[in-house]
Amino acid sequence: MPDSMLAGRLNVRTREFAVKEVPKPTPGPGEVLIRVRAAGICLSDVHLIEGQLSPLFLAGDEVTLGHEVAGTIAELGPGVTGWAEGQRVLLQAGEEKDGWVHTRGVDYDGGWAEFALATVATLVRVPDDLPLEQACIVPDAVSTPWASIVSTAGVRAGQPVGVWGIGGLGAHAVQLLRLAGAAPIVAVDPVADARKRALDFGADLALDPSEDIATRVRELTGGAGLAFAFDFAGVAPVREQAVRTLERGGALVLVGLTDQPLTIRNGTQFSYFGQRILGHYGSEPGHVTELVSLIRHHRLDLGRSISGTLPLADAAEGVARLERKEGNPIRLVLQP
Repeated sequence: MPDSMLAGRLNVRTREFAVKEVPKPTPGPGEVLIRVRAAGICLSDVHLIEGQLSPLFLAGDEVTLGHEVAGTIAELGPGVTGWAEGQRVLLQAGEEKDGWVHTRGVDYDGGWAEFALATVATLVRVPDDLPLEQACIVPDAVSTPWASIVSTAGVRAGQPVGVWGIGGLGAHAVQLLRLAGAAPIVAVDPVADARKRALDFGADLALDPSEDIATRVRELTGGAGLAFAFDFAGVAPVREQAVRTLERGGALVLVGLTDQPLTIRNGTQFSYFGQRILGHYGSEPGHVTELVSLIRHHRLDLGRSISGTLPLADAAEGVARLERKEGNPIRLVLQP
């Protein structure tokens, strides 16, 4: 096995990104070395490169990006039992250290590399019939919307919901809300292809935000409004529009991240109707294992989720394609 490898490295001080040769890591006690076969490109990676996000716990100035990772076990560290070389696994997107959640590919080296280190606790077995390029996106691209639906919101069957922003996470949210029994499901996106995708993934109605969304929602729900409005876009106009669609006691669920202030235009009305704002971030390890079980038992199909694959050497091009929304991708995946 070679002593060096390619890795997509970001200098978080200068925000310079490059795929370059680095030493191949060696697993320590309780760790395994993963031969990376697939790693997703997430909008969070774009935000890291652009400087909108910064690591909280990174030691040093450089990090290998990539928090959506799948591959095969290449080497076991000292004392590791219950795992074997060659097993197919995906990696949890982070782990708790010293009482804080550290994110893979942000606070420590991730999977935009030929090899990646992982502690045993972050390994999840991948079913034989699940392609690794689909498996790698389960942490975050699928688990974040799933956690927002079942944990933060606690959506029940038959509740009316809306999804704003049908990108990498929002498209899965539509699919997962359908699985959870939400009805009806309204999708809102300015891109025609995204609205078509939403209908293909199970939305009952797909609207352009320039339409009178509140009126259309009231018509669809018999005047009641939505129990939950999920914001996957993270922009102020979306939140203002989504709040106007809520039923009495309804909640706006903030999944899309932004560092901008949150404002409610009519605070008295919001309070009078007992409406709520729920912040959401990421997922727990259990959400990932739930999704793998759903996939294993053919309740969830991610076959339409991979919009394209690129070699690791072309990581910067993949980031640029996602930033430009070229082809309106759900997920682009690097294959080292």
